[in-house]
Amino acid sequence: QVQLVESGGGLVQPGGSLRLSCGTSEIALNGYAVGWFRQAPGKEREGVSCINSSDGTTYYADSVHGRFTISRDTAKNTVYLQMNSLKSEDTAVYYCAAARDIIGDPIRNDFEYDYWGQGTQVTVSS
Repeated sequence: QVQLVESGGGLVQPGGSLRLSCGTSEIALNGYAVGWFRQAPGKEREGVSCINSSDGTTYYADSVHGRFTISRDTAKNTVYLQMNSLKSEDTAVYYCAAARDIIGDPIRNDFEYDYWGQGTQVTVSS
């Protein structure tokens, strides 16, 4: 089973920034759509952002649009999630996932993703 590895989480004050990374040595991520999801305590997992494999089109949940930016570095086989203007409600475990094909909504349809990481904790608190 392919394992993705997230990094970059941590504790940050409200209004601060973090950059999450998602990488793997097992597959070429540029052939996959890569999404970021998050799960806060007591809440369901929700989609945050996705970058597709064909033309780099990006997608964002309304709650993070304008604050988060997803990008891909093909040479490093890594996908990043730049998170700015962080709020307390962004606190969650963040997971990256890769999908060979996505037919439906890449933010809502977490079931279409084939491979997942173990997650990285992001805590926004003063």
